[in-house]
Amino acid sequence: MITSVLVANRGEIACRVFRTCGELGIRTVAVHSDADENALHARVADTAVRLPGAAPADTYLRADLIVKAAVAARADAVHPGYGFLSENADFARAVLDAGLVWIGPPPDAIEAMASKTRAKELMGLTPLSARDVTESDLPVLVKAAAGGGGRGMRVVRRLEELDAALESARAEATSAFGDGEVFVEPYVDAGRHVEVQILADTHGTVWALGTRDCSLQRRHQKVIEEAPAPGLSGSLEEELKGLAVHAARAVDYVGAGTVEFLVADGRAHFLEMNTRLQVEDPVTEAVFGLDLVAEQIRVAEGARLSPSPPHARGHAIEARLYAEDPANDWTPQTGTLHRLTVPAGVRMDTGYEGGDEIGVHYDPMLAKVVAHAPTRAEALRKLAGALERATVHGPTTNRDLLVRSLRHEEFTSARMNTAFYDRHLPELTTPPRDPHAPLAAALAQASTASRFGGWRNLPSQPQTKRYGVGGEAQEVHYRHTRTGLTADGVHVVHADADLVVLEVDGVRHRFEIARYGDQVHVNTTALTALPRFPTPQTQHAPGSLLAPMPGTVVKLAPGLITGSSVEAGEPLMWLEAMKMQHRISAPVTGRVTEVAVTPGQQVTVGMLLAVVQAT
Repeated sequence: MITSVLVANRGEIACRVFRTCGELGIRTVAVHSDADENALHARVADTAVRLPGAAPADTYLRADLIVKAAVAARADAVHPGYGFLSENADFARAVLDAGLVWIGPPPDAIEAMASKTRAKELMGLTPLSARDVTESDLPVLVKAAAGGGGRGMRVVRRLEELDAALESARAEATSAFGDGEVFVEPYVDAGRHVEVQILADTHGTVWALGTRDCSLQRRHQKVIEEAPAPGLSGSLEEELKGLAVHAARAVDYVGAGTVEFLVADGRAHFLEMNTRLQVEDPVTEAVFGLDLVAEQIRVAEGARLSPSPPHARGHAIEARLYAEDPANDWTPQTGTLHRLTVPAGVRMDTGYEGGDEIGVHYDPMLAKVVAHAPTRAEALRKLAGALERATVHGPTTNRDLLVRSLRHEEFTSARMNTAFYDRHLPELTTPPRDPHAPLAAALAQASTASRFGGWRNLPSQPQTKRYGVGGEAQEVHYRHTRTGLTADGVHVVHADADLVVLEVDGVRHRFEIARYGDQVHVNTTALTALPRFPTPQTQHAPGSLLAPMPGTVVKLAPGLITGSSVEAGEPLMWLEAMKMQHRISAPVTGRVTEVAVTPGQQVTVGMLLAVVQAT
């Protein structure tokens, strides 16, 4: 029997595995980088072992350090989670060679399927060679052979962009997975991403646990997933499950895994097999009433699965909550997460608690929220409502995108495909406007001041407050009177530091207020309190390129120096933040008058990167 498990991972997935281990009476061991010293997964584990350094390449991708940590902590098993080394056969072998139990598939199965190129060959498919790509093959997708999560993926629509896409994908894949191998495959603009969950034991039983639809993706990163995949014909669903079982049996698979397909024109096209847990597994767990981590542990202990899986019940939908700013090209956000809660009745898996810091080194996912209900329509309503009422105080997130996506007619009618956000992203990301939120924030602050005699006997000029909302400044006005606070156009029913109630046209509206320094959260609206008299700002020359996020300069464009001539849109440099690379391009055609950074340099938000003078 397994008595102690080290999770070779961090964040949400480590916390999720620890939760199941605790329920099974298994002692837990965390590993953590220096950046994660105070992270939730390191706090909730029974034991934590330091991995010196901060970058993944120095910590969570160091198989030798993790095996050493497991031995030192007296763990008798290792769970890889997902990402990092979860699909690294050499890591699995190192765990086994150390006399530990590997809670995952056999190394040979990982080797056969974890490389997407070898997996395609095993399924009788031939990957497209990058050297042989022609105009007639476009568009194509450059894809990392290892790992997942949208990293190391680039769509190429023009042949002259292929070399740069290959180089960028290799660099990103190396950083995220420690493996820079990439390959090329045809890109289908409007298919559906459908996958099958499998679970296999060491006695020859393989379960196909239904289907999932993961078509709502942005930049190849899944955003919303559901089980079962809606609208599939019975014959197509059986074909998908049959192919998944065939893939598992072909490599003598053991444990939990996922076989992914692109469904277009009623046909299934094999994409890859992920030999690990997935972020979206909770929707399958909800529908089948299973704990896949518990099943993984039992299989690793040699237990038999029953001859057939349990029956599916109802529908489940998951949404991924990310710290990212839609107004700033979806750049990852950092800072303090002051509070994160969701209403009762939905499941939230997270690696954060209120007060935790969101850093620059790792994935920006804050949580995944899952709703399960008897029908798809009920699950959609339940999840959208829960996200809308969730308390998310801290950096900007994609919460509004999630709520609007779940309520979009194309999604509610199950007519979506992988191009959903290509068609609808602008309409789904228009900043929400609650016209009374700034006034509520001002009244909450003023309610404290009013206790100390802020009113006057004679009428006076109204008090004024300024707030930043969605990149714009808004000014609101109110008065202190003998009877309390008043404002034009509304009746102030109640105002204190935490709650404001306004009556507008006979309808009462409640505003819950939370303030953290100059950041004010009014219900789901985030405001920035602005000074009455703005302070002078640092002036930058026209054409200045400023860092949109904190991160590391990984590369400058070849030959980029002061005096270089550049075209508008031409890549100048690449920043890496949260395991993703972000291209910084010339804003205009002109001449580079300053290059302010060098490769390897750490930058902060707003830091000068370069200056391009228009010609």
